[in-house]
Amino acid sequence: MSTQMQADLTGTTIAGHGLDWPQLFATRAERMKASEIRELLKLLDQPDVISFAGGIPDPALFPAEAFGAALTSALSGDSKGAALQYSVSEGYKPLRDWLVTRMASLGVECSADNIMITSGSQQALDYLGKLFLSKGDTALVGWPTYLGALQAFNAYEPSYDRLTPLGNRSAADYRETAAANGGKVKFAYASADFANPTGETLPESARNNILDLAEELDIAVIEDAAYQSLRYDGDEVPPLLALDIQRNGGIENTRTIYCGSFSKTLAPGLRVGWVCAAKPVISKLVLMKQAADLHSATLNQMAIHKVASDGFDAQVAKIKATYHARRDAMLAALSRHMPEGVTWTKPDGGMFVWVTLPEHFDGAALLAESLKTERVAFVPGKAFFADGSGANTIRLSFSCASEAMIEEGIKRLGRVVRGG
Repeated sequence: MSTQMQADLTGTTIAGHGLDWPQLFATRAERMKASEIRELLKLLDQPDVISFAGGIPDPALFPAEAFGAALTSALSGDSKGAALQYSVSEGYKPLRDWLVTRMASLGVECSADNIMITSGSQQALDYLGKLFLSKGDTALVGWPTYLGALQAFNAYEPSYDRLTPLGNRSAADYRETAAANGGKVKFAYASADFANPTGETLPESARNNILDLAEELDIAVIEDAAYQSLRYDGDEVPPLLALDIQRNGGIENTRTIYCGSFSKTLAPGLRVGWVCAAKPVISKLVLMKQAADLHSATLNQMAIHKVASDGFDAQVAKIKATYHARRDAMLAALSRHMPEGVTWTKPDGGMFVWVTLPEHFDGAALLAESLKTERVAFVPGKAFFADGSGANTIRLSFSCASEAMIEEGIKRLGRVVRGG
């Protein structure tokens, strides 16, 4: 093997060959880690693996024919020039107008000027981390929280502190802890409905507690609403932004930034999400968008607008019926096959069940054994904790497995857990 090939494989630099890239990277690059979930998605290509790993929609439920017609329409007649041309950073105006109506149905009165289209809600999280976090500042997050949020915020070198919406920790304590870590508390991040990874929903009292804390600390609230439409049981709870508007008389007086997405309802591959917030926030995000990618793909936005306008509610009803049945199948299978000492959440919607194992378990080791002996995949829970705790937890997704696969997969997983 050549010395250059050795260098390529090991990542080391041999004198006279290549460049020592790591020494050129910014310090923030040290906090950029590979996603365990992204790696686990590769298992979906192995037909003998029953996967509860990827929290992704079932592609069999995508409205493919509707998108085919929408794309054909966008590329026909007078619209084709606009579909293939540069566009405004704020996003396709008809789509933003549709979202104004959608947000109103959730109790959020706003205008198109309060909405910016993003390349998925993940881009919004990255922009918001960039907008608010200086090195050493504190982000308040759940314990556990969405791994993608941690990855988005990590690049801006924050500290993390535990957001406890049903606790009684004082604002002064949060403020003092942040100061000791070299910065200020800048925002609270919460996924209030059917959160990834736990599947849990915050009651209205907890949402109001977050707003109370944010007012005391004078910080922003980032509301990640990726799963908000996927409710199977129980009553709707107003979004944090809607509650904020009720308190303060209008969106321009709020501190909550709502991040929405079409990925879980229509299709993730088009990468269309949105941010809804007070105009000063949107104005800054538009400047970031201009610097980053100018605008999200116009053709994709036009297609999303057409499909959403023609049948958003019907599409959501279809996927909810399927996921509801799969959620029920997973909860029933867990009850049948998990040994004593194992507990799990009972989500009212979304795509996830969060399992807590006895203290001596390690989710990563359990995954290795499960893949080896039973060919069942899931996500170890440790990755969702900002402090690296939670080794005895795992996340299961029911969205892409049939009810028969869920029954068989949980039975196999139960055998692995009993052997642990």
